[in-house]
Amino acid sequence: MAGPDAELAAKLQPDVPHAARIWNYWMGGKDNFQSDRAAGDAVAEVYPEIVLMAQQSRLFLVRAVRYLAAEAGIRQFLDIGTGLPTMQNTHAVAQGIAPDSRVVYVDNDPMVLVHARALLSSTTSEGVTTYVPADYHDPEKILAEAAQTLDFDQPIAVMFMGVMGYEPDLAVVRSIVGQTMDAMPSGSHLVFWDGTNTSPAVVSGADRLAQSGGVPYILRSPEELESCFSGLTMVQPGLVPIPLWRPDDADATGIDAYGAVARKP
Repeated sequence: MAGPDAELAAKLQPDVPHAARIWNYWMGGKDNFQSDRAAGDAVAEVYPEIVLMAQQSRLFLVRAVRYLAAEAGIRQFLDIGTGLPTMQNTHAVAQGIAPDSRVVYVDNDPMVLVHARALLSSTTSEGVTTYVPADYHDPEKILAEAAQTLDFDQPIAVMFMGVMGYEPDLAVVRSIVGQTMDAMPSGSHLVFWDGTNTSPAVVSGADRLAQSGGVPYILRSPEELESCFSGLTMVQPGLVPIPLWRPDDADATGIDAYGAVARKP
């Protein structure tokens, strides 16, 4: 390995648990190290549902992108805080429905970027898939670089999928989401989900994650998450536990993670 990927690989820190790799482990992926698996197991000991949450988060992504591409007519997606590529990534779902979809992934994790170069390529000749190496705390950079691929005169779906819990200040979360959506034209959509403090077990799981050396994850109330959609119009059924957002399974049940899709008027 040489060039930029070698520089990124040198930053991986395999002995330090990392959020993207722990999440990959919970989803059944192989792009993780022993430190990540140990931290993931520690959380699962007190909150076994974390594995289900990881799986359900991907199913929510699939349903949301499917709705946006097939029903809302969205052809542009800005996926901020992408995480490690797994199955049914945003571009694959969108381009499977609308082959000309354009997708920009954003992440600042070195392992994610190494894999993005290798795996996040368009599934159609008409579509475009690219990535921006950036932190979601820098929306100006994200917007500037995304504008090289996306047309900001046409609706864009902005996605924050389970990543804002790593920012401890809710005011900062609202600012990041607000600044990003302010730059979007009418008809754009926000897709947002995060873990919620809706059971003692999930709170214990978050505590165990921090104790295991992982980056602390801040659980918030559904009402706090709803405040991130200010000025937007919720798509039915609104903010709900992610398995209950337009479920394919009639027997779907709730978990300690809420999400929604909302349209910018």
